Parts: sequence; C-alpha cells; structure tokens
Amino acid sequence: MSDFDVIIIGGGIAGASLGAEIAGKRRTLIIEAEAHCGYHSTGRSAAFFLESYGGAEVAKLSAASHDFLAAPPADFSEIGFLRTRGDLHLTQDVLPKLPPSVETRVVERAELELLVPGIRPAWRRALFEPGCADIDVASLHAAFLRQFGRSGGVVRTSARLRSGRRSLGDWIIELESGENISAAIIVNAAGAWADEVAIACGMAPLRIEPKRRTMVQLRVGRSGLRKLPLVDDSKGTFYFKGEGDSSVWVSPHDEIPTEPCDAAPEEIDVATAIERFEQVVDWPVERVERCWAGLRSFAPDRLPVYGFDDPDTGFFWCVGQGGFGIQTSPAAAKMAAALILDEPADSMVASIDPAVFSPRRLRR
Repeated sequence: MSDFDVIIIGGGIAGASLGAEIAGKRRTLIIEAEAHCGYHSTGRSAAFFLESYGGAEVAKLSAASHDFLAAPPADFSEIGFLRTRGDLHLTQDVLPKLPPSVETRVVERAELELLVPGIRPAWRRALFEPGCADIDVASLHAAFLRQFGRSGGVVRTSARLRSGRRSLGDWIIELESGENISAAIIVNAAGAWADEVAIACGMAPLRIEPKRRTMVQLRVGRSGLRKLPLVDDSKGTFYFKGEGDSSVWVSPHDEIPTEPCDAAPEEIDVATAIERFEQVVDWPVERVERCWAGLRSFAPDRLPVYGFDDPDTGFFWCVGQGGFGIQTSPAAAKMAAALILDEPADSMVASIDPAVFSPRRLRR
C-alpha cells in the first residue's frame, strides 16, 4: 500500500488550495522545499483581484472565484479576503480592450484629475474597473492550509524533491534527505521550478518560463493615498497603488526571463519603476522605503495548466498561474480537484471547460 494517495509538490497558493479541496477524500501530502509554505511567488504578490487580468479564459476563473473570496464559507474564514479599490486603466490615446464580461466605465480627463490628483496632462482618459480589490493573500493562503490540515492533510517543509519514478503503478519520490515516499498521484505545483520537477520525475517539460517582477514602495510628497485606485496603463508598462497615507507600491510591470531562484530586485528595474511613475504623476519621490521581487511563471500560451500529463502516468500539472494564481485559486482548485478525483465539477466551475487548460494542448 502506498504511503499517500496524492503528493503535491509545492505549498504555495496553488498547492495549498488544491490540497484543501482533496485532503478530505484522499490521503494527501504537501512537500515544500523551503522552510515554510508560500515563501516565493505567493508571499511576494502585489495582492489584488483584477478580473480583466490574464485574458478572457482566465477571467472566467477569476469571476468564478470572486464570491468565495469576498464572502467565504463560515467554516473556511469568518471574514472575507477582498477590499474594493477599483482600477484605472490609463491611456494617452485608444482605450484598452478588456474581456466583455468585465464591468467598466469610461473616465474622461476631468474626473481623472479628481481620482488621481497631480496626474500629468499626457494621460487623457481611462477605463475604470470598479471590481478591482486588494486580496489579503497571507490570510487566504493560511486559511487554505488550515482547511487542508483539518481535513487530514500533511505538510512537510524543508523537503526538497530529488527524483521521482514509477513503480508498479505508484510514484516513488526521493527527497534530498534520502527518504522515499510513495503515492498513486503526483501533483506538480512547483511554480517556477515546475519543469525541473517534471524532469526529475522523468517527464517531459512544458516550457514553463519563470519571469521576474519588481515591486518598489515609495515615500512621496503627497498625502491621502491609502485609498488610491490601482493605476496602470493600457500598454502594460507600469502599475501603482496607494499603500499608506504617503506611500505607494510601484511596479514597472516587468517580466524578466530568469532561472528559478530566490528572486531579488535589480537596481535598473527599481530605477525604471521610479522613472515610469514620475511620468504619470507630479508627486515628488522622497525615498525608496523598500523593494522586492518575485517570480511569475507562464506556459508558452500564457494560460495556466491544470490536468494529467496522461491519465496513465498519474502525473498532474497545476502550474503556469502567472500573476493571476491567487485571484483564481478557489475556482482553479475546485476544477483541478474534480479532475484528480474523477468527480463532477463543483457548481462554482461547472460552466468552465477544463480542456482549455489541459497540458495536452502544449504537447501537440
């Protein structure tokens, strides 16, 4: 008899949310290479819910997740995880095209000056997306892990995978400690390390590419910014949002290809973020309070990947969530759980076709 039914490799939001869905029905282990779960991408997210982000197919997962995030079941969390902020998609010319399901309205220059005092003259119009909200990522991730534990799931941290092999219908994984653990199914939820995990298990990679994203917290000579909308441009070259009364989080919206690593900000990217911010508003930048970087991982077509590599392999992909893994986690976990458990899809995702996200599309 195998040690577990399912081993999930990776304890970030993808692995934790999926584990929370299946632990009550399958003996499930999460192994996490770091000393605690959520150390990399999950713990470094800019933490907002933006339904328009990621395109039309991802928007379906985001929309399906919204009500759970806003008002979760009482046994999952006593409070919701969203705080509405709104998003201004700025433009100097043509308004951006967003998925038709996303609620928006046009904001002209006069209103723009009220919403973002000190905005420079070049920015003429915007689309306002009122549903944009901050996500309490730490609380959401912790709630998934609590549910996982209450359902009988086991978490092993500082447990890095060395290799995996199939034997008599089971997977035998070896940790760097030398310990062997068996399970019928392996779930690859390793984020930036997804292809490395696949190769270590003798599976062909999917060309999941990690990309570095930089965030900078600036102290500026302007007050009343805490409730500032998220502000981005239609060409995807920056975004910023109010953090404190006189501080903002700014990103150059960079996607720098990189090897899987403990990402750190580079001076040029911090400088780029500040330069682009100063081209939007006339607020004096007083100092950099802190900066950090995280990795976002994308499949070649930029859609996330959920599904068995092949039903006979017992190797399941749960990767490529890009920058939308947190806001889609409730729906994505339920969709993936139905595939693993071979059960009908939960009502939350019954109208979403999981074949769109299958790894088989990348094998053609």
